Amino acid sequence: MKVDLRKEIETYTAPRGRFVVVKVPAMQFLMIDGHGDPNTAQAYQDALKSLYPVAYALKFLSRNRLERDYTVMPLEALWWADDMESFTTVRDKSRWDWTVMNMIPDWITAEHFDEARESVARKGTAPVLEKLRLERLDEGQSVQTLHIGPYDDEAPVLDELHHRFIPDNALRMTGKHHEIYLSDPRRAAPDRLRTILRQPVVEVHPTR
Repeated sequence: MKVDLRKEIETYTAPRGRFVVVKVPAMQFLMIDGHGDPNTAQAYQDALKSLYPVAYALKFLSRNRLERDYTVMPLEALWWADDMESFTTVRDKSRWDWTVMNMIPDWITAEHFDEARESVARKGTAPVLEKLRLERLDEGQSVQTLHIGPYDDEAPVLDELHHRFIPDNALRMTGKHHEIYLSDPRRAAPDRLRTILRQPVVEVHPTR
């Protein structure tokens, strides 16, 4: 039976139109770091061309050898910049740093990852395969919401999250802005794109 991890992990769902505080479990991901506008930077396209073949190689290895089939998880990314206003009021994508990611189930080991990467390398079609790594991410307490619409319409939502909801609830941002792309932009219209927006936070304790 094929497992759909999105249905088993509660934090792969979020409400639209409101923010919720959740506890995100530690998970492992395929990751590649880069910099620049995701719409124009060749580094971003090269990262996707290197990440997805390994993600599918691991899925088929798991299905055929381990007899544990699963649905490949959606693309995710961490985003940050020296000035976080470049995500809200300024929206200057050329200043963005990013880590593109794909969640891999815990039963996949580092040895499986090395084997899958070597298999993909032999095909010679993954341009930045040497940058790909398998790493664990533990975000813990986070705030998230579901955004439906074009990516560029996220700015007001992030502005409200950063400057109203988080401080109003005695929270402080930690970690990096996290997006989970539930829709494939090649198939969905811009106004139907579904994206989970997540920000790790910690509680701010008043001084005495």
